[in-house]
Amino acid sequence: MGAFSKLRARYRLRLKRRRLLWRALRARHALRRVENRTAILKPEDILLFATMRNEALRLPYFLQHYRALGVAHFLIVVNDSSDGTLELLRHAPDVSVWSTQASYRASRFGMDWISWLLLHYGKRHWCLTVDADELLVYPGCETQKLQQLTAWLEAQGANSFGALMLDLYPPGPLSTAHSDPGDDPTKALPLYDAQGYTWEQQARFGNISIRGGPRKRCFFTDRPELAPHLHKIPLVKWNWRYAYVSSTHVALPRRLNRAFDARLNLPTGVLLHTKFLEGAPERAKSEQLRGEHFTHCKDYDAYYAGVAADPDLSTAESCSYRGPQGLVEDGLMTPGAWKA
Repeated sequence: MGAFSKLRARYRLRLKRRRLLWRALRARHALRRVENRTAILKPEDILLFATMRNEALRLPYFLQHYRALGVAHFLIVVNDSSDGTLELLRHAPDVSVWSTQASYRASRFGMDWISWLLLHYGKRHWCLTVDADELLVYPGCETQKLQQLTAWLEAQGANSFGALMLDLYPPGPLSTAHSDPGDDPTKALPLYDAQGYTWEQQARFGNISIRGGPRKRCFFTDRPELAPHLHKIPLVKWNWRYAYVSSTHVALPRRLNRAFDARLNLPTGVLLHTKFLEGAPERAKSEQLRGEHFTHCKDYDAYYAGVAADPDLSTAESCSYRGPQGLVEDGLMTPGAWKA
């Protein structure tokens, strides 16, 4: 790429980032404040941002897990929820919560709402942006909290942290993944794919695209290009100029996406993805009708039908989850130069 082409590409990305920030500013009008406890935030606090809908089953363990990792405050948008999620959150002293009935899809799948909260409250904080069905683990997380991890990253001049989204599934039909509120979901979803992942460098945003796992293996064999992206940049030392482009898969400026660059010898983590917890077949039918989760919904009809059929995703090659160190041993995350 010539010098002029590089300058033009940078200019276009800068314009894109500004458009995303403008969308975030507009998105604030869709949010209704339910409980705003951000006045208690301290400069050193690690914050968690999430959009949720009907997550009362996952929520108690989700909060427990991230509190144990060192998250000081949760900033959560509840979207069109009817199962008590809002009530569970509004009474927690370390949670600020907003609600909206607006379209999840039209808000870039909730990212416009989250981008406003990041812009307004996240600057100069380490911010963790995750979904309700994602549990972050990283090398040494049993003894080293996020404060230790982020302090080490800052000392290396790194302001982002990458994680692979790892689909968990039960040893039988999806309907067998029973869990009660407060239960560790890895007990109901103990299996994962340790192999079969593809890594591809993408020039435009400077990121590494990762695909694989049971969803690609079972539902996208004919169209692997539609398989979900599994690379994420969930943890960032936020600056008001930053923006997420596509969920947390890609961020701007481009340097934030270097977290998976092996040459930097940085640690990476795993987001344990509990999507296939109890009720997944029924949710697939409901979400297909809502049409709120994919840009080109019709391309994913076969996927929804496949999940709704209550399949058994396990194979003889499936691995049992045995803790974060097991994921390091399987090569799904790395400590890099960090001595946890």
